[in-house]
Amino acid sequence: MAKEFENKTVFITGAAKGQGKAVALALAQEGANIIAFDLGEKIEYPAYNRSSNQDLESLKDEVEAIGAKIVIYAGDVRNEADVKEAVERGVKEFGGIDILFSNAGIAAYGHSWELTEKQWDAMIDINLKGGWLVSKYVIPELIKKNSGVIIYNSSVAGLRGFGRMSHYSASKHGLVGLAKAQAIELAPYNIRVVTLHPTGVNTPMNDGLAELEGTTPIEIAERSAGNLLKTPWIETEDVVEAVKYLASKKARFITGSQFVLDAGLLTR
Repeated sequence: MAKEFENKTVFITGAAKGQGKAVALALAQEGANIIAFDLGEKIEYPAYNRSSNQDLESLKDEVEAIGAKIVIYAGDVRNEADVKEAVERGVKEFGGIDILFSNAGIAAYGHSWELTEKQWDAMIDINLKGGWLVSKYVIPELIKKNSGVIIYNSSVAGLRGFGRMSHYSASKHGLVGLAKAQAIELAPYNIRVVTLHPTGVNTPMNDGLAELEGTTPIEIAERSAGNLLKTPWIETEDVVEAVKYLASKKARFITGSQFVLDAGLLTR
């Protein structure tokens, strides 16, 4: 029996940890080729981000152990040269790209009037500009195939405001506008564009936010979420199943939409 994503090539940003890594491994298990893009060094903001090349190397080992193929690239989604080279390297290896999971992002706290300009710019540039910049170079490859799917990993914060997270909320709302516009632009090429809106997800980001706040990951999740269903967070496998569905033929008529995975949070 053919695997769901046999011979498909998936470009994933923020691929070395958390949701990105889980999606990379799951799609590799389903036969996909993986182009994994992630930051290979620590950045100034937020302070908890301690990315390293070793994270990508570990992912490569795990994907190859599955029997799938992978190209890794350590780069910054804010850097056009990095993005362009990663796309070119992946296309050279696999012949094209079929799916983009734009997942790279950061989160941090701060009242809107207390944020520095650098903090604001870092959030918007990584979460929003980074999504657009990667799509800028992936879209021509999808157009060549006259098919494809772009999934932007937004957040429940992309559909409502969150106090002390104005820059984060603005960046995630921005992805919705970007996706809606691109869905219109790309429909003639049979390319679908959607946003995914999870509630809090059990990933290392929670550990980092807890470190900044001097509390625990579970307290961060419970304070931020307010889910209707009795869970402080969802798991990466929940995100994986959503991405697999949205990227598959089962979702062939879903585009320009917001796929909510919120444990009831937005119902409140």
